[in-house]
Amino acid sequence: MSPTTTISFQPLSEPPLPALGARQWLLECHCARPVTDLLHGQGWDVVTDLDCNVHCSSPDRRVYVGFLPESREAARGELWHIHVTDKDATTAWRQAFGPDTPAQAVAGFLAALIAVPTHYCTCV
Repeated sequence: MSPTTTISFQPLSEPPLPALGARQWLLECHCARPVTDLLHGQGWDVVTDLDCNVHCSSPDRRVYVGFLPESREAARGELWHIHVTDKDATTAWRQAFGPDTPAQAVAGFLAALIAVPTHYCTCV
């Protein structure tokens, strides 16, 4: 190779994503750990009661997340409860997830909620 020879740069390509048929979708994990690990790492209070229900509060106390396997709501198919309140403590919105929803999916929902630092939508 002479000093004037140039070598074309070929960036490394990213590995291809697996085909949808080969992908392993979230199907299991019905414990609270993926959610509690996420929230605890964000400074949330995480408390387990004597009935093994888990209660989480955001640092500003405006978001509540409950994993309630031993509640009347769980018997009706609502295992996870998320409540968001306005500054005046009225409920702004709520979301429930059933026992068939993997905990990682609930954690992903909460991670998206935490990642948006403002209540304003850019499309308004």
